[in-house]
Amino acid sequence: MVDPERAIDGSHPDIHPDGNVIRRQRIVCGDPDIVGDVVVEDDYEIGMQDQAFLGLEAAMALPDDDGGGVSLYVATQWLHEDQKQIAACLGVPLSKVRLTLGGVGGAFGAREDISLQVHTCLLALRTGRPVRIHYSREESFLGHVHRHPVRIWMRHHATRDGRLVKVEARMVFDGGAYASTSSAVLINGVTHAQGPYRCENAVVDGYAVRTNNLPCGAMRGFGVVQACFAHEGQMDKLAAACGIDPVEIRLLNAMVTGDKLITGQIIENVAPVARCIRETAALPLPDEPVGGHDHDPMRLPGGAGRTADSGHIVRGIGFAVAIKNLMYSETFDDYSTARCRLSDGVVTLKFATSEVGQGFITIAGQIARSVLGFDNVVIDSIDTDVGSAGSTSASRQTWMSGGAVNAACIKVRDQLFAAVAVANGVDPLTLAVDGGDIVDAAGVFRISALEAASGLSFDETVEYHHKPTEDLDENGQGNCHTAFAFVAHRAVVDVDPELGLVKVIQIATAQDVGRALNPLSVLGQIEGGIAQGLGLAVMEEIIMRNGHVRNPSFTDYLLPTFLDMPSVIASLIEEPDPIAPLGAKGVGEPPTISSTPAIVAAIRDAIGKPLNRVPVRPTDIIGLSAFPSI
Repeated sequence: MVDPERAIDGSHPDIHPDGNVIRRQRIVCGDPDIVGDVVVEDDYEIGMQDQAFLGLEAAMALPDDDGGGVSLYVATQWLHEDQKQIAACLGVPLSKVRLTLGGVGGAFGAREDISLQVHTCLLALRTGRPVRIHYSREESFLGHVHRHPVRIWMRHHATRDGRLVKVEARMVFDGGAYASTSSAVLINGVTHAQGPYRCENAVVDGYAVRTNNLPCGAMRGFGVVQACFAHEGQMDKLAAACGIDPVEIRLLNAMVTGDKLITGQIIENVAPVARCIRETAALPLPDEPVGGHDHDPMRLPGGAGRTADSGHIVRGIGFAVAIKNLMYSETFDDYSTARCRLSDGVVTLKFATSEVGQGFITIAGQIARSVLGFDNVVIDSIDTDVGSAGSTSASRQTWMSGGAVNAACIKVRDQLFAAVAVANGVDPLTLAVDGGDIVDAAGVFRISALEAASGLSFDETVEYHHKPTEDLDENGQGNCHTAFAFVAHRAVVDVDPELGLVKVIQIATAQDVGRALNPLSVLGQIEGGIAQGLGLAVMEEIIMRNGHVRNPSFTDYLLPTFLDMPSVIASLIEEPDPIAPLGAKGVGEPPTISSTPAIVAAIRDAIGKPLNRVPVRPTDIIGLSAFPSI
């Protein structure tokens, strides 16, 4: 069974004892029967995207000398979850399985699920020798989860002046052969159906189903990418139906702090949606003419290989806005652990936060230097010899593990001040750290850092928890999420309608980051996220025929290269969030979410076709009539 609709309608026998439907969630809010003055509806489809991380799945297991335990070196997004599953599968105590983070960065959700970890450890224990396993790229395509392909129907109701009245939607997520995180992805999709817009009435129905297709699970954006493509397509349709500019209709409906989601949850954290929209719209458009300066063929759709005629190129501009939940939801016991030790003037941080290229090890050192005032900060090995940090996903590590590091450093600083105060007969509340020296409020030197730490060490391990969340009830009501971030994107594209080729010239974005702890790192996340959004918009898709993958390599599964990347201009909206421990929000996922619909909106603007499916193929631009055999 490869058609997700058959999994729902009962026309195919169950492929699992629990049935074909992994989860269904309905959301009913306000008056379900209300009808707007203006009504628009359409169907949308999102293809299956691969995370395409650089480092293939690989692991090395070393058995203990006594053969009773094993140490595993592996690239993963959650060391402690892997440890728990490995121990359960091998039937050994948790203490007999130790994991250390290794390998090349990159994950984007595909390393949340276990792959070769158990087999590697099993072979090491069975043979009594070190064992290393790695996948080929084709095995990797088959061996990890992917972004859920989705079919979405949406209907939007509005007043004549463009104010949103009601959202209706039906979403079907194809989870493939295994459940993985399909249940949570579904919840993210249906709870974000309204987008970053005020809406008092909604009827949303969502399904996550099993099929015999490739398994799907976590990928950057986690269900919200799919919802955003649909609701932003709807907002453009609504703007056209009401005769309003696409930017203005978004401003008219933009959420603010204190507004409610269709789940009844109040947005408590900073919600600068209108500012995201205005600042994105105000960023300068490219001065590059169609075809580029000096008629450089590499600036044309298709590049030098299939150079388009510059006289045929048309340019389009598209806009999109997104809301994304941060951290884990639905009563999940979400926490992170960090240890800080100060000894002989050296700060050592220990945590199990998986560094997969997002830059947390840099942020952690910054936090420690800021709180403790010591320059010499060492990051201990990232392994299971400390409490769990949770998964590196859901844009949560800066908030959660950053909060844990911050809290541990503050407690160590308090211990240090207490010791110095006793030794010098001063009030610890008057002390501060300045360049490694301890001074009082008047700036009088008291004792050097090394003298203060001589013969002493200060140590603290802290667990940081975010506020509790709730499960949704039968009508989809409840405070199921923790916090939210917002972003807007504007895309400028050049299209050759005769060849069906697209060149994305510029992406402008303003992103709600709370507080940019490391602006350069934030910009890196924005550029990388836009690259994945571009890929989903115009090229990336796993092609399956009757359950078989037809393009399991980077020869046939196309990825954006440097030559495909547009100019990116970004505005960081820094309004520190009082709910966040450092005022900083996660930044990794939002760039991927609304960049895709912005690019597609720009293509629509250029050629005037609906384009309700991604990735947009050349045949979608040209029209199938040009290819009668397809």
